[in-house]
Parts: sequence; C-alpha cells; structure tokens
Amino acid sequence: MVKSGILLIDKPQMITSHDVVDIVRRKFNIKRVGHAGTLDPLATGLLIILVDRATKQFNRFADFDKGYTACLKLGVGTDSGDSQGKIIAESGYSGVTRENVEAALKSLEGKIENVPPMVSALKHKGKRLYKLARQGITVERKGRPVEIHSLKLLKFSLPDIEFEVRCSKGTYIRSLAEEIAKRLNCVGHISEIRRVSVGPYLVAQAKAVDDFNENDIRPA
Repeated sequence: MVKSGILLIDKPQMITSHDVVDIVRRKFNIKRVGHAGTLDPLATGLLIILVDRATKQFNRFADFDKGYTACLKLGVGTDSGDSQGKIIAESGYSGVTRENVEAALKSLEGKIENVPPMVSALKHKGKRLYKLARQGITVERKGRPVEIHSLKLLKFSLPDIEFEVRCSKGTYIRSLAEEIAKRLNCVGHISEIRRVSVGPYLVAQAKAVDDFNENDIRPA
C-alpha cells in the first residue's frame, strides 16, 4: 500500500496540473491523489502532489506563500496575457531603462489589487473564466487583494524583463506582469513562468514527472 504524504514534482510545460495527478494515480494505482495549487499548462515548476490522506490537508498547503520567476516581454499585449494568446495591442519600449523597471517593480511591493486574467480557473455565473475566454467572451473581473512580499529584477534585456516575485496565495503573475508593463507606459505579456517555491518547499527538491517513486513521498 502506498504511504500517505506529499510528492514534489517539477511540472514541465504544456501539460496540466491534473495531467500530473493522473500520472501519479496510474503509477501508484491509487485514486486519492490531488494537488495543492494549479499551475497553468504554460508554467513550469513546483507542483505539490497530495497522496492518500494528505489530500485532506489541501488548505494548509494552498495557503503558503509562493515564489516565481518569470519573463515579461514588452511591446506586445495579448488577450490571455501570455505568448499563446491573440495580439490585442502593441507599443514601443525603446525609452524603458533599467532604472524605470526597478522603480516599477518596487512600486508594486506590498498590498495591491490583482485582477484575475480571463484565462484563470475562477468562475463567473458558474462557468470557468478560461472556458468563456475560449468562446471569445470577456467579462469584468474585480481586483483581489494580494501581497507582494518582494519583486526583484533578474535580467534586463529589452524587450525581455526577467523578474522574481514572492507573493501571497491567489496572485496571478500574468496580471502582475501586465501591471508592470502598464507602469512602464507599455503593453506586454508573459513568455515564461516558473514556480520556484511553495512555503518552505523548493523546486530544487522536486522530481521530474517521469522520474519519481514511492520513496520520494514525504510526510505531509
């Protein structure tokens, strides 16, 4: 019988968090498997898988602060906020300086309002926003209070701006990136997102989705 606990997986691009859950279910031949916070198909990085009785501890893991690295590409805005969306706006960015970027990042630290993107899993009148987005439907979304604990510039190489953020649960990195671009008087979209931490757990501790076994299950 498979032991209860958590499994740290480094999710690759273009598979869903539920795909990873299914992989774990099949490998361990167990139904009681879940995850402690969705990663979009575009995103990579740390996904905490809850195995057996650990599924009852979802809220404890979901409430942890998160850490991400991401790349914002200036000059092109998309309807999804990422590189897979339809282009809806373009702007110049030649006047943007490293100092501008650092100031914009600093201005977003602390408590802010973060508007969920249309490609999120939130519901509007019972329907997932991303399903409405696929139908070409856009609805008004209210900003939600989140806290940005730190927001640091990693690399400045226009049109790309790589940054690292540590934030409270419920923070949408696509929306944060669009707000960074807005404060630079530009448009932009996310080209890469990687979750590097969930509370005390680090992606460096995670196993590849095709390279884990029961010995990798940790106590919850």
